[in-house]
Amino acid sequence: MTFRPVKSTSQAHPTMEGAGVHLHRVFGFGDTTESDPFLLLDDFRNDVPEHYERGFPWHPHRGIETITYVLEGEVAHGDSLGNHGVLGAGSVQWMTAGSGIMHQEMPNGNSAGQMHGFQLWANLPSSLKMTDPRYQDIAGADIPEIIDDDGTRVKIITGKFWGKSGPVDGIAADPLYLDVSVPPNVKKSLPIDTRANAFAYVFAGAGRFSDAADPVGVRIEKEVAGQEVNIRDLSGNRTLVRFGGGDEVVVQAGHEGVRFLLVAGRPIQEPVAWHGPIVMNTRGELHKAMKDLQNGTFIRSAH
Repeated sequence: MTFRPVKSTSQAHPTMEGAGVHLHRVFGFGDTTESDPFLLLDDFRNDVPEHYERGFPWHPHRGIETITYVLEGEVAHGDSLGNHGVLGAGSVQWMTAGSGIMHQEMPNGNSAGQMHGFQLWANLPSSLKMTDPRYQDIAGADIPEIIDDDGTRVKIITGKFWGKSGPVDGIAADPLYLDVSVPPNVKKSLPIDTRANAFAYVFAGAGRFSDAADPVGVRIEKEVAGQEVNIRDLSGNRTLVRFGGGDEVVVQAGHEGVRFLLVAGRPIQEPVAWHGPIVMNTRGELHKAMKDLQNGTFIRSAH
C-alpha cells in the first residue's frame, strides 16, 4: 500500500451567492488541474435564516453535474423541465445539467433555523457536455452506511467502498463521494483509486492526515488537567486537504473525533472554459451557450 501524502491544506473562505446566500467556498473558479474532474465545492452552513432564505433563484446550468448533499434543513428545487421536489436532511441530489437547464434552489432551515449542506460541481467530458439533463434524488435512508469495528462510520453517496456501492450511478467521472466519521483518537486507512485526484473536507472535529512524521494542517489546542497542550497540526473545521498520489488516505482523529467528506475522481484532462454555472471546453462554445440564453434556445428538447 502507498499512503497518499498531503500536498496542501487551505481554509474555506466566506462569500455570497444566489440572492444573498452566505456560504463558505472551499474551492472553485480557479485552476482546475489539482481538483479535476471537480470544479467547485461550497459549504452552505448557516443558522441565521436571513443569510440563506432568499436562496438561489432561477439560473442556468450547462456542461456540468451538480451534487447537493443536505445535512440539516431542506432545499426545495425546481427546473424549466417541470421537475420539482424537496431535499430533506441526509438526502442527495445529483443533477446532470448536460445540454442545459434552468434551475432554482430555495433552502429552508430546520426547527432551530439551521441550514447545512454542500454543493459539489463535477465537470462533464466534451462527449457528454450536450447530453440530456437528468436527476437522481436519493433519500437519506437509501444511502448505505458502514460501521467498522473501531466505530468508524462511512456513508457512501457514490462509488464502491468496503464492498458496498452508493446509490448514485452512471456518473461520467466515476467518482467516490463519502461522508466519513472517525471516533476520537482512532487512526484509520481508507482505500482510494490510484488514478484519481482526491481531497478531504473537514467539517466537524479535527484530525491529522499524513503518511509520515510530518503532518500538514491547522494547529488546535486542547486542555488536559488545566493545562493547554498541542495536538500536532490537526486539520479542523472548514479545512480542505489535497492529497498526492497513492492508494490509501490515512487519518488520525483528534480527541473529539473527525468528520469529513472524502471525494475522489479520475481526471478528465480537457480544457475548461466557464462562466459561472456554464462550463464548456472552448471560449467559442461558451459564447454559443450565452447566445442560446439570449435567444431562448438554451433549453433543448430530449433527443
